[in-house]
Amino acid sequence: MNYQTGTATTALATTNPWSLVPPLGNLDAYISAVNRLPLLTLEEEQDAARKLRDSGDVESAGKLVLSHLRLVVSISRQYLGYGLPQGDLIQEGNVGLMKAVKRFDPDQGVRLVSYAMHWIKAEIHEYILKNWRMVKVATTKAQRKLFFNLRSMKQGFKADAGALDDAVVRDTLSDHQIGIVAEQLKVKREDVIEMETRLSGGDVMLDPSPSDDGEQAFGPAAWLSDAAHEPTAMIESRQRDVLATDGIATALEALDDRSRRIVEERWLKVNDDGSGGMTLHELAAEYKVSAERIRQIEVAAMKKMKKALAAYA
Repeated sequence: MNYQTGTATTALATTNPWSLVPPLGNLDAYISAVNRLPLLTLEEEQDAARKLRDSGDVESAGKLVLSHLRLVVSISRQYLGYGLPQGDLIQEGNVGLMKAVKRFDPDQGVRLVSYAMHWIKAEIHEYILKNWRMVKVATTKAQRKLFFNLRSMKQGFKADAGALDDAVVRDTLSDHQIGIVAEQLKVKREDVIEMETRLSGGDVMLDPSPSDDGEQAFGPAAWLSDAAHEPTAMIESRQRDVLATDGIATALEALDDRSRRIVEERWLKVNDDGSGGMTLHELAAEYKVSAERIRQIEVAAMKKMKKALAAYA
C-alpha cells in the first residue's frame, strides 16, 4: 500500500512539478522542495522559452520559473547579513525571476540562469533599500553600488587585519581604508564617509509613544528648537518684510522716471503668464539708445537703490 502511494506521488510530481512545493510550512521545507524540482536541459529551456515568446504559453513559463527557483534561494543567501528575513528575500527574488522569464529571448545565445541573475538581484536590492531603514540610504546608482559593496569590503578588511587594527575593532573604516574603497569603486572619499555614516546609524523615533504608566516619554523631538519663532529670527524676518515693501518703494522714489521704469521692467514686473518684463533690447528700442546704455542705466540705478535701502534700514 505504501509503495503504491509513493508511486502515485512520483507520477503526480512528474506531471505537475508544483506539487513538490508545499503551499504552507516552514522555509526549510520550501527550500528542500525547490531543490528537488527538475532542471531543464538546453533544448527543453529553449523550446519552452520559444513557446512563451511566440504564443504566450503559461505552462512553458511555469516550467522556466520552477526550474530556476533554486537559483533564487542560492542568491538570497548572499544577502542574509542585512538582517531581513530570507523568506522575504526569496519572495522578492522570485518576482525578479518571473520578470526575467517574461523578457527572456532564447535566440540571444545565453542560458536563462545567466540572464535571470541580474533581475533577481535587482529586485532583492530594491527590497533591501526600501526596508533596511525607514529612511532610504541610497537613491542614485552610485550610492546603490557603494551600499552593497561597502559591507563586503569591510568584512575583507577585518579578515586581513584581524584585531590588530584599532579601526577594525571599532567596526569603522580607517583613513587608509576609505582611500582604498574610494579608489576601487571609483567614487569620492566624501561619498564613502557619508555612506559609512548612514550604515552605522540607526532609526530614531523622534516622538516616542507614552510609556506603560501613561506618562509621555521624552524623545529627540522634545529638544528640537523652533527656529521660526526664535526672537532674533522673528525680528530679522520682520525687517526683511519691511525692506521688501516700504524700503523698495522708498528706494524707487529716489530714481528718475526712466531709471525707475527700467528697474521695474527688469526686476519687479511679472506678467500673468509668469514671464518677466521687457528685455534690454526692447527697452533700448523704446528709448532709442543701445542695449549697453540701458544696462549702464540699470547698474547705476541699482547702486542708488542700495544706498537708499541702507539708509532706510
